[in-house]
Amino acid sequence: MSIQERLTQFLKESVDWERKTTSVPGVFLLKLPSSKTGTRKEALAIEINPINPATSSPTKKRGIVIKSASELEEIIQILTNPKMSELASKIDGINPTEIKSKAKSTDRSDIIEI
Repeated sequence: MSIQERLTQFLKESVDWERKTTSVPGVFLLKLPSSKTGTRKEALAIEINPINPATSSPTKKRGIVIKSASELEEIIQILTNPKMSELASKIDGINPTEIKSKAKSTDRSDIIEI
């Protein structure tokens, strides 16, 4: 089955806000629901959410949601700004270290290869 067919199937068969793992660590597919007013139809989006190596699960409840190629380009420009690295380093110096949790096993049979 092609990636286009798998994406179409995921859009049709998944429930609203369902997250699907891809072959790229930290990259998920997300099914967005249609709006209550009907102005926006259900759609797929990319979710960027880093993986915790100790648990093999996303580090955040919801990551960065990308709805289009143009939105991805804008995010890339923001993230590649040198001031972002500087800001993140300064935050690292202020924030306390995170607590490690136990590792979970992952089922690789339900992953979309991209």
